[in-house]
Amino acid sequence: MLSIVMLIVDTAASVLAGVLLLRFWMQAIRVRPPSSVAQFTFQLSDWLVRPLRRIVPGVGGYDWASLLGAFLIVLLASSVLFVAGLPPETVLLMALHRFLNWILYGFMALLVIEAIFSWINPHAPTAPFIRALNEPLLRPLRRVVPLVGGLDLSLLVALILLQIAQLVLGMLFGGR
Repeated sequence: MLSIVMLIVDTAASVLAGVLLLRFWMQAIRVRPPSSVAQFTFQLSDWLVRPLRRIVPGVGGYDWASLLGAFLIVLLASSVLFVAGLPPETVLLMALHRFLNWILYGFMALLVIEAIFSWINPHAPTAPFIRALNEPLLRPLRRVVPLVGGLDLSLLVALILLQIAQLVLGMLFGGR
């Protein structure tokens, strides 16, 4: 029964936290989303971000309220484990681990979406937006990874590096 509850809670939490992380990333790298993405993102997250901004204002051009909101959603989703009998410090560590993992998964998803766009429809209306979201990750790699037969392999290298980061994160958190 706990597995079913966790599945439902995790699904809802991952969508909401993903939107909050996207909102943070868009503002951090100063990317203007297409109107449909902006409308979805802001309508789904304003109820949490606006009150949090009173507590945590944006500093240095970053929307810290969105990032904090994403962590709070992950913590709330993880609190189901507290109800299941785990100690609070374990639940907090698990929430931090899940939060960092979700950030890595978000970057991986953006890279996969960009790859799909490049194969299927590079001129799709949201393709430039996805490319702009990935550019801060890919730019440093493109300086080091040469084109092979005219193909840009920096996307593949970025995916591998993100998976390595996940493995390291797993080791740091003891396999949680």
